[in-house]
Amino acid sequence: MTERQNTSARPQRDRPWLMRTYAGHSTAEASNELYRRNLAKGQTGLSVAFDLPTQTGYDPDHVLARGEVGRVGVPVSHLGDMRRLFQDIPLEQMNTSMTINATAMWLLALYQVVAEEQGADPGRLQGTTQNDIVKEYLSRGTHVFPPGPSLRLTTDMITYTVAHIPKWNPINICSYHLQEAGATPVQEIAYAMSTAIAVLDAVRDSGQVPQERMGDVVARISFFVNAGVRFVEEMCKMRAFTRIWDQITRERYGVENAKQRRFRYGVQVNSLGLTEAQPENNVQRIVLEMLAVTLSKDARARAVQLPAWNEALGLPRPWDQQWSLRIQQVLALESDLLEYDDIFAGSHVIEAKVDGLVEECLTEIERIQEMGGAMAAVESGYLKSQLVSSHAQRRARIESGEEKIVGVNCYEATEPSPLTADLDTAIMTVDPANEARVIEALGTWRDRRDEPRAQEALAALKKAAAGDVNLMPATVECARAGVTTGEWAWALRDVFGEFRAPTGVSSAPVAVAAEAGSTLAQVRRKVAATAEELGSGRLRLLVGKPGLDGHSNGAEQIAVRARDAGFEVVYQGIRLTPEQIVSAAIAEDVHCVGLSILSGSHTELVPDVLDRLRRAGAEDLPVIVGGIIPSADAAALKAAGVAAVFTPKDFGITEIIGRIVDEIRTANRLDPLEVPA
Repeated sequence: MTERQNTSARPQRDRPWLMRTYAGHSTAEASNELYRRNLAKGQTGLSVAFDLPTQTGYDPDHVLARGEVGRVGVPVSHLGDMRRLFQDIPLEQMNTSMTINATAMWLLALYQVVAEEQGADPGRLQGTTQNDIVKEYLSRGTHVFPPGPSLRLTTDMITYTVAHIPKWNPINICSYHLQEAGATPVQEIAYAMSTAIAVLDAVRDSGQVPQERMGDVVARISFFVNAGVRFVEEMCKMRAFTRIWDQITRERYGVENAKQRRFRYGVQVNSLGLTEAQPENNVQRIVLEMLAVTLSKDARARAVQLPAWNEALGLPRPWDQQWSLRIQQVLALESDLLEYDDIFAGSHVIEAKVDGLVEECLTEIERIQEMGGAMAAVESGYLKSQLVSSHAQRRARIESGEEKIVGVNCYEATEPSPLTADLDTAIMTVDPANEARVIEALGTWRDRRDEPRAQEALAALKKAAAGDVNLMPATVECARAGVTTGEWAWALRDVFGEFRAPTGVSSAPVAVAAEAGSTLAQVRRKVAATAEELGSGRLRLLVGKPGLDGHSNGAEQIAVRARDAGFEVVYQGIRLTPEQIVSAAIAEDVHCVGLSILSGSHTELVPDVLDRLRRAGAEDLPVIVGGIIPSADAAALKAAGVAAVFTPKDFGITEIIGRIVDEIRTANRLDPLEVPA
């Protein structure tokens, strides 16, 4: 009996990764309730989603914040909001990830002060601030300041945490959004590593950390990656990441301690790869993508957060997030995954793939270093144009059917899904009245604070920014003094200025050839014929990104394809007010306005654009809208005067451009035009 028991004894299991869900919405109070509920369900860490005004340094009452407050995350405008966000959650015992970049220093200061108010020792706080500004310039668009000052903020924060919050990860170099913006595995690794080199060089050269403590800095650098559906390639990507990081930190920074050189990363699997069509297929996509970053012990994620099956439809409900958490728990607790050493060790197939990735990545990293490093490659537009080009090529493969997406461009026939039988209840919505309540609460906070202390703190921050001292102490004092998010950011804007990143559109090469008989060739003829009938030389399309939504991938791809179809494209990048968009449309005498919004603010901003066009006498100018737009909202937008609404299910970009031409013809009372192949 004893022998049988020994034979069936299971090996010791590894500790599971941190399990998180990316969450936050409406208000600090509502988000706090959600966090406590998720922790009670077995979530082992928090991952805070901040709304776009918080991420981009605006208070809720700023004109650009309209329609964005509490939409894609929680609004945190001051210390009072941060207190309520973590009420009854002991921060000394929590591991908290905060997806925050341009305003990362500010949010960490608020977090530190709240923790101290709870009686916590800052030296015991554990968690991560994303704080990767390079990928914001390239893919996500929540940057505020120019590259130089942004790198200074990052450097000051890293050196401060090494000295005062040593268990905190002050930067989470984030290649996640690079993949969503079109990056190949080689680009994802190379651009992330180039960012890490720029940051570590800046910390080393700042003189704030002695050389003998560079190992402590390296040990607190973490990464946040994307896992796509190409399982083998994604798993090999993580093994290549691990090998390259070990080499760079040992050779470039002289870190001899292998534990300090360990590649530490968290992951969210690919959200923008989820589909609106047959969304139930997203569940198996999520599982497969999670396996890519958990099966290989030698390159296993330290933290995992999974999107919900319905994120291509709108904001997930608590039940949807619970489902994603349970996926992690079943793998970690019910399977035998954590009982084995690396199951891919010795595979010649895996090793060959990893060797190839490492070689290509090191070549690209060297190319970027020859340009002057990641920051120079951002300012020159090189990195952005490469991503736009890669994304255009990927989209072309999907449209041609070379790259299959089940339920989208193949096997489209489907049974009715009970999950989406009532689309209006399959997602969570934010109360439209929430924004007004948040703004009112902000006014109350300003009225009740110690105003002289707040102004003194802001003056001290500006003085520090104009000099060369570490900005973190002045920022912590601003937090304690009741300064608001917008005030902190505007004080630094006054000193540093703002930055509009290159769009990468004009330099992107043609991704789809207009070969004889092709769909693009037909659309080009429609564009040319319509322009001739209107006597306008060329058709002109304005592509606009109203509000604070910085996810510009879709807008860029529409702009590039419209350009290739013969349009003259007006695209000024992200973060525009409805007033600016309408002014540009009138000044450029465009034939159509295309608006791209993924943040949910379409219900506020699109009607504003329509109203301003009417008041400008351009009520006949067709307006089309694209984004993550629920069906009920799409119907309301059309009723308000929008000519067409496109959502993620409309994956054929060339066909969309053809539809735009049709809407231009309809608006100008031209007969329908069928162009023969």
